This record gives sequence, structure tokens and C-alpha cells, in this order.
Amino acid sequence: MKTLETTAQPEPGSRMPAGEPAAPAREPGYKWIALSNTTIAMFMAAVNGSIILISLPAIFNGININPLTSFQYLLWILMGYGIVTATLLLSFGRLSDIYGRVRLYNIGFAIFTAGSILLFLTPGTGDAGAIELIVFRIIQAIGAAFIFSNSAAILTDAFPPDERGKALGLNQVAALSGQFIGLLIGGILAVFNWRYVFLISVPFGVIGTIWAFLKLKEPAYQKRSRKIDIWGNLSFIGGLTIFLVGITYALLPYGSASMGWGNPWVITALVTGVLLLVAFPIIETRVSDPMFCMDLFKIRNFAFGNAAGFISALARGGVMVVLIILLQGIWLPLHGYSFESTPFWAGVYMLPLTIGFVVMGPLSGIISDKYGARWISTLGMVLVGISFLILAILPYNFSYLPFALALLIMGLGNGMFSSPNAAAIMNSVPPHQRGVTSGMMSTLVNSGFVLSMGMFFTIIVVGLTNAFPPALSSALAAVNATQLAPALSAIPPTGALFAAFLGYNPVQMTMTALSPALLATVAPATIATLTGVVWFPATLAGAFMPSLALSFYIGAGISFVAAVLCAMRGEKYVEEIDGTARTNGSGTDPQEVSGVNVK
Repeated sequence: MKTLETTAQPEPGSRMPAGEPAAPAREPGYKWIALSNTTIAMFMAAVNGSIILISLPAIFNGININPLTSFQYLLWILMGYGIVTATLLLSFGRLSDIYGRVRLYNIGFAIFTAGSILLFLTPGTGDAGAIELIVFRIIQAIGAAFIFSNSAAILTDAFPPDERGKALGLNQVAALSGQFIGLLIGGILAVFNWRYVFLISVPFGVIGTIWAFLKLKEPAYQKRSRKIDIWGNLSFIGGLTIFLVGITYALLPYGSASMGWGNPWVITALVTGVLLLVAFPIIETRVSDPMFCMDLFKIRNFAFGNAAGFISALARGGVMVVLIILLQGIWLPLHGYSFESTPFWAGVYMLPLTIGFVVMGPLSGIISDKYGARWISTLGMVLVGISFLILAILPYNFSYLPFALALLIMGLGNGMFSSPNAAAIMNSVPPHQRGVTSGMMSTLVNSGFVLSMGMFFTIIVVGLTNAFPPALSSALAAVNATQLAPALSAIPPTGALFAAFLGYNPVQMTMTALSPALLATVAPATIATLTGVVWFPATLAGAFMPSLALSFYIGAGISFVAAVLCAMRGEKYVEEIDGTARTNGSGTDPQEVSGVNVK
């Protein structure tokens, strides 16, 4: 039997022993301590990334903010968390390779908990309260970035190669199921008090932080002397931050335009961000101690795995938001649910997505431990693409069964992709590069999520801008209320979109501001129709569904591209400290990949 080998050399100043990590990383029972603690942290961080999607109406009411006139606050509360985590992950991963993954993970756990406490205690109301929420969310996001950038590396250190897929699978299940469960928890807690949305993380954060400081230990080979790559950090963090902020502000109206893509400041931010990101790999090949080793992209599983991870995140990152808009703004009201109750029920009706992922995530990790990630991750992304196609052909007043089936298939596909892909990436790099690898992997996924939301929102808002005004006029004529057209046409397409997202009826809000003389010209029955739970959702649906279908078709195409990248990753490959590239699970065939000397 032939095996392939690599020569992963220690870096200058490093103390990297030969063989597997020293104790305590392989002490009996330690791996389960690492798994349980990081799983709690990942779940908590993921829940807080999505819990706010459902609870935003209660939060805005709690701080006395009108969501229809505070679009900028809504976007930053919604997207700021993702922007901050995306920009810091790679730098934090590199710092963890220098100063210790467990140490920075513990600090992150504590920062995240502090941010949750501050959010619960938010003292201000109005604009001041909204700004405080954004700042405290940024603090929480900094802690989440430490957690996301180190969890996979800590697990890879703690588990042997033949169990990493299973461990990372459970961890990935916690992360992605947390995103979906956050919707349900947010809907339940927001009914009682919006502050409970943030309070729920505090006891888990306090216990988890103390537990992490007491029980998690650093592997011996991580202690080394290295310099911080200042220029690399500045170009990457600066470039990604400026670019993602530009994407965010492009979603805001500019002048008479419904979106800000023509805003000179947005254009400048996008161009500047791209230039800095282009400069980043050039800088990294010229500094003596780079923040990120570009030679890692010569490793086949690393390069194609991260490309597939980014592309898959681009396909599915905005799905959750547009599905919430579809459910809260259209489908649930048409099926008799009040606008106030739709946030909670949207979380309930999206449970098939969670169930599919929870079922398949750990199972796919076990399968990839034995057979590798190539074909199971490829099949997973094919299933995701098929689920997009099913969603694209559904009418707005669909039967729930095919919708639930599409969500279940999407959950199963994401479960088949996520944990095998993460295990393949982490297994492919030398142990002393696992922190920055975990950071790069999470950076690409989180950046893909933010870009995906920008892409999906742009497609839908552009479609609504063209289709909503004529749809509104036709719907008013159908109920003999054309005299209200000038007043109701003041509802901007973005206002209609985010009213649906937040579970509001903008027609009802607009009608309360109309003069009694104008309202007297409309029959009471017509007013009841306009402010009911059917007229606005049906009107919005006619303008919303074509652009929604287009976004789903684009999501399907991107998912199939990710499937192709998964198939190109090569066979199973595991790099360990001794430089050995392990054979696949059967133990009979050589690896189909060459090793790379990565310093």
C-alpha cells in the first residue's frame, strides 16, 4: 500500500513536537469537554445572530422607534452583527495561532456574555436607544468572532482524525440549527418582553465562560513567537469592512432612487474595499510573517472547500430573511393570522429547515469520517439547488406541504454539506495553521451571508420598485378606493417590504394619518377591507413573487456551482504534525492529492 506524505515544517521560533498534540488535547474525556463547551458557544452565538430577525417588531416598539421611518437603524441592527464577525474572523484566527486558541476563545466567550448583558440593560429610547442597541450588538459580535474563529480549531486539536467529521458535524448542527431555533425563541420571548430576547444568553454565557476558563487547555505546540502582520490586518479588515458597509448603505434609498447603488459614497466604498482586498494577497506574499499563508490555497481540499463554502453561503445567506418576508407579509395573513402574531408563526412554519439539518448534520459528519467529504457534500449542494427550484415555482398562496418539503430538502442538503466540508478543510492543513484556517473558513461563510442578503434584497427591491405602484393602483381600483391612491402611493417599496418583514400592515399605519374628510369619502366596508389581513398581502404578492422567484432561481444556480466545486475537492486527506497525509477511510487506496510545505 502506497501513502503520500507532506513536510509541514515548524515555523521559526516555534516549539512543535513530532506526532499528535500533547496532553491535554488527547486526554480521555477532554474531547467531549471541548465539544460540549464549543457547541454551547456556537449555538448561543448563532441564536443571537437570528433571534433578532423575529423579535425586531417588539424591540422597535420597546424603544419607541417607528420601523418604517428608521430604515437605517433596522439595517444596522439586522446586518451589523454579520459585518463585524465577518471582518474580524481571519485576524482573530491568526492571533489565536500566536497567543493560543483556547485563551482567545475564552476571552471571546466573556465579551459575548458582556454584550448580551448590555443589550438586556439598554437604557435609551428613540434614536439613542437604537444607537445603543447597535453598539452593544457590535460588542456581542466581537465576542462571537472569537468563538467562531476558534471553535473548529479547538475541536480539530481535541479529536483524532477519524472522529473530526462527527465532532465538527455536531458543532455545525449547533451553529446552523441555532440560526433557525433563534427564530422560534425570538417569537416566543418577544411576546412577553423584548429584553428577554437578549437575557436568554446571559446564564449560558456566564456558565460557559467559567467552564471554558477552568476546563479548556492549550495544546503544547501552539506556543511560539511570531509577529503581528499589521499591514495584512489593516488591508483585510479595512477592505472587507468598507466593502460590506458599502453593500449595506446601497440598500438605503438615495435621492429619488429606491436604492443607493448610485450613491457616490457607496461607489467609493465598494471600489476602495475591493482595492484593499486585492492588495491583501499581494501584501501577504511579501511580508516576513504573514497574517495568512497564501500557500494554503495550493492544498486542494482547502482551496475548493473554502470556495464551495463561500458560494454556498452566497446562495443561502439571504434565504432566511426572504422566507420570513414571504411568510409574515403574505402567506400567514392570507391564512388568517394577525400581523402581530406572524413573527412567532413564521418561526414555527420554518421548523422543517431546522429538522433537516439537525438530522443530517451529525450523520454526514460520521459518513465523511469514513469515506471523505467529496461526494456527500456534492450531493448536499445538489439537494439545496433542487429545494430552491421547488420554492421558485410555488404560488404565493401555496399549500404548506410542498413548502415544508422544500425546506426539509434544503435542511438535509445543508446538513450533508456543512460538516463534511468543514472537516475536510480543517483536516487538510498543518495543525499550527488551524486557528487561521478556522478564521478564513468562517470569514468566507459570514461574508457570503452578508453579500447574499445584499443580493437578495437588491433583486427584490428593484422588482418591487417597478411592480408595486401599478399593483397598488390596480388593487385600489378593484375595491373602489382610487381616491386613496395619492396617499397610499406614499408607501415606498422598501417600506412595504420591511413592513412585511416586521409583521406590520403599512396600510393600516398610513390610514391612521389620513384626514377625516378623505376617509369619509370611502365606505366603511372598504376601509375594513384595506386594513384587514388579506388586501395588503395579496397586493404585495403580485409585485413580490416574480422577483422572489428570480432570486430563488439564482440561488439554485449558485448552489449547483458549489456542488461542482465540492466534486473538484479531491479525495479524503488528513495532514498531521508528523507530516503524514493519511489515506482514505478504506485504508486501501492512496490519496488523490499532493501535500504542500506550509510554513
